[in-house]
Amino acid sequence: MRSFTALGAAVAVLGLATAASAADLPARTYTKAPPMVATYNWTGFYLGVNAGGAWSSAGSNFGDASGFVGGGQIGYNWQALGSPLVLGLEADFQGTSLKNSATVGAFTGEAKVPAFGTVRGRIGYAWDRFMVYGTGGWAYSKTEASVTGPGGSVSDNKWGSGYTLGGGLEWAFAGPWSLKAEYLYVKAKSVDLTLGGTTFSTGDYHYNVVRAGLNYRF
Repeated sequence: MRSFTALGAAVAVLGLATAASAADLPARTYTKAPPMVATYNWTGFYLGVNAGGAWSSAGSNFGDASGFVGGGQIGYNWQALGSPLVLGLEADFQGTSLKNSATVGAFTGEAKVPAFGTVRGRIGYAWDRFMVYGTGGWAYSKTEASVTGPGGSVSDNKWGSGYTLGGGLEWAFAGPWSLKAEYLYVKAKSVDLTLGGTTFSTGDYHYNVVRAGLNYRF
């Protein structure tokens, strides 16, 4: 009995000591978790305009040529929440002054690409409001040729298909507004043109496009 009494007394003393120590501890303070910072999401439809330049090299059947390009684009981006991957689809249409000419004797020949357009997929990697992307898809070009001489001039034009590859950078600088810089390589397939009753093939040709654009996302 004496041992059990001693044990009970020891437990009681230990309990009082623990309670006293707990009373001496400072009260626990709780802090709120920092608020979540919302990151920009690229999902949505957008419309935009663009302008820049185009050129081809002597390695193309089109020869050395250069000119202005300008037009508009429409597209859609999709980005899953929390993911940096951005998938998109874009279509654009451009007017151009891209042309090449040569004079032989009294005759001047001229080749032009007065317009082209593309329908492309895009895949990008985003850091909040900044994105880099690659792009590629179908391209179509209007090819025009003419010959002018003492007796007048003859000309013909035709639309043809091809493909395009490229990439760019885009920055969402204010709300739904974004700026982009983009490069495209366009390969145009050969078309047949008829000048003065004679039909000839243009052969495949290619040209390069560098442009800046402004988009508004809905």
